[in-house]
Amino acid sequence: MSQPAPMITKDGRFAYEAAGDPSAVPLIFLHGIGGAARAWRRQIASFSGRFRAIAWDMPGYGGSAPLANVSIAALADALQQFVEQLGATSPIIVGHSIGGMIVQKWLVQSPKLARAVVLAQTSPAFGKADGEWQQSFITARLGPLDRGETMTSLAPSLVKELVGDDPDPRGMQLARECMASVPEASYRAMMLALIGFDQRSTLKDISVPTLLLSGSRDNNAPAPMMAKTASYIPSAEYVELPGVGHLANLERPDAFDKALGSFLDSVTAKHG
Repeated sequence: MSQPAPMITKDGRFAYEAAGDPSAVPLIFLHGIGGAARAWRRQIASFSGRFRAIAWDMPGYGGSAPLANVSIAALADALQQFVEQLGATSPIIVGHSIGGMIVQKWLVQSPKLARAVVLAQTSPAFGKADGEWQQSFITARLGPLDRGETMTSLAPSLVKELVGDDPDPRGMQLARECMASVPEASYRAMMLALIGFDQRSTLKDISVPTLLLSGSRDNNAPAPMMAKTASYIPSAEYVELPGVGHLANLERPDAFDKALGSFLDSVTAKHG
């Protein structure tokens, strides 16, 4: 598989990987908290024949400059600036996990800019800022770092608890490499940015074709919750991948690419 070229936007703020015809429809991939642009290399290879396939490093990841203050709203602003820097018109945006939360927030401020969106293994809310479940989730994730563990030492166990049945070994190796390379400050800031996120009231306003993609073994974005979320979005399709945990594109790349490809076919058929 040929490696996509690592690139940087003209303003020097955002690093990304891309392949495919620069004049083709932009297909932009947003990774999760433990990810990186390179987590999407399989998808870039799969879709760069038909699209300009692009994977960004979120602010504070890879070669992308960190934000002074991290919030989902600030990340959505950063996404808009990234899209503008690329000169990407009518992009299709695929957001995984926190990437999907960023897409939901971005759609509120830019409802008509996307051609379509994919919300992959994500949630419309992270509940109450003072909720017990939310606090215990954050404590479980950040406690080991507080006790002196590192992202490198934690990566194998963090990835293992995210995945479902029989994941692809090469995908798992890449998942561990991505997780190990996340700067601790970025991981902490992104975890804390989840607290209080709630876009449930704006789901009804999403006006572009939308695919919600879940894994049946995903404990972070449970499939029943994602199916319910889909019912609130006017033009949503819902696909559940059996046996898959939270890292579908790395665990079962063929199944993920098939589901995404079928949605992309329907979107491009409508747009001509």
